[in-house]
Amino acid sequence: MVEKWPAGGPKVLWRREVGEGFAGPVVVQGRVILFHRQNGREIVEALNASTGATQWKYDYPTVYRDDFGFDEGPRAAPTVVDGVVYTFGAEGKLHAISLSTGKLIWSEDTMKRFGVEKGFFGAGGSLLVEDGRVVANVGGKDAGIVAFDAKTGKVLWTATKDAASYSSGIAANIAGKRTFVFLTRANLVGLEPATGKVIFEKRWRALQQASVNAATPVIVNDPMGDLIFLSAEYGPGAGVLRVNGATLTPVWSNDEVLNNHYATPVYRDGILYGFHGRQEHGQSLRAVELRTGKVRWSEQRFLAGSLILAGDKLLILRETGELVLASATPDAFRPIARAQILPATVRAFPALAGGVLYARNEKNLIALDLRR
Repeated sequence: MVEKWPAGGPKVLWRREVGEGFAGPVVVQGRVILFHRQNGREIVEALNASTGATQWKYDYPTVYRDDFGFDEGPRAAPTVVDGVVYTFGAEGKLHAISLSTGKLIWSEDTMKRFGVEKGFFGAGGSLLVEDGRVVANVGGKDAGIVAFDAKTGKVLWTATKDAASYSSGIAANIAGKRTFVFLTRANLVGLEPATGKVIFEKRWRALQQASVNAATPVIVNDPMGDLIFLSAEYGPGAGVLRVNGATLTPVWSNDEVLNNHYATPVYRDGILYGFHGRQEHGQSLRAVELRTGKVRWSEQRFLAGSLILAGDKLLILRETGELVLASATPDAFRPIARAQILPATVRAFPALAGGVLYARNEKNLIALDLRR
């Protein structure tokens, strides 16, 4: 990836109109998988990554309406594993679709089956798919987290009674044991993949009804006990927990350090880089020591966005549509290049594959060449 961009910004390889949604693009096997909404239908679409041309589409009707007048979804980026595209729509409709043909393999209406309440913004967390299981932060009254058979859609297990958050689950080796980790509406939860048995649990929720658990926990392996960073807005704030079996020991917690409204921070060499504060108040971009919570630098009023760690560089896409390349260093915020690549508002996470950045706003998807 080059560090000096042309005066007009990186070269646009292609651009095309898209529908609504905050679901970011996913790149796999020469395809861009886009999950969006047009004319009352949620659409899963495969595009040629080099040209943007449509290869196939799968769509179905949706009647989801946002109570706050925001985007109507979908919000969760697709997950692609073993030749299957898995999507989780704003109404909790889960679909498994062939990557090569676009044909439906199986589907499940999770809101209907598990008695899920709509919540503030519908379903928003991407699916965790591993070892033949599709695991969703469903939020049912007796089925907070549900694992489905990846080939058939059969329910394998359910865990917790927590309502759903907008955070995506993650799989990691913790204390040498494979663990599924979710930040639900109320708790940080570690689960045994084969059975859904709760290994550890920690309350992480604001006292008021309004709170946003949206960022995915960051897990860092450590010889002294693996660490989990988690963060949420409207109350619980940020903190680090040390994991020893079923025991979670607080390392630090603070409501003024790195409160993630929705964007997950990135980690490099002991430092977290991420957005602090509420989106509507003008967030700060910060570098924070993982093990102490010390703020190393803070770029005030940076506004909201998302980050990708590319080697020793940060690729930052602001909600304004500005793309910023900066050094991933705790010494100071050091931008290297800037370019306005899209009109505001940009909420979806971009994808970086083979030196090409795929980014979208509310109306367009573009492919940018960052190789030269």
